[in-house]
Amino acid sequence: MNSINQQDLHTHVQILGWLRIASAALMLVIGASLLVLLAGVGVFSSVAAEDATPFWVLTLVALFVGGLMVVLALPSLLAGVGLLRRKEWGRILALIVGAFDLFNFPIGTLIAAYSFYVLLQNSASAYFAGTTTSLTTTS
Repeated sequence: MNSINQQDLHTHVQILGWLRIASAALMLVIGASLLVLLAGVGVFSSVAAEDATPFWVLTLVALFVGGLMVVLALPSLLAGVGLLRRKEWGRILALIVGAFDLFNFPIGTLIAAYSFYVLLQNSASAYFAGTTTSLTTTS
């Protein structure tokens, strides 16, 4: 694979880090929205049926789905933070999360492909190990 220069790699890693954080934040918002929506439907169903069972069932489903969304969003959020801080564990985690994102068509697949393109560059190992030349110039 051809290696991109360090300045471009730095830019791509920053973009990828923010994409990971944004996708995790979106998943957290969707999870919270589902939690509120399902619990709200449970309240209205319980009032209409004059029985508390729909409320408890939908609340438990909402907690499960919302909790699952949080658990699925955390690795992507951590990977984004790790990438922005140039940590090797962030690179590895982003590659693992990217493998799972391949099945999250279409946006997750695009982010995964971009992750593989950026993080599997020849120069990426040195970039995350901190053995690259400085990216800023001093005058």
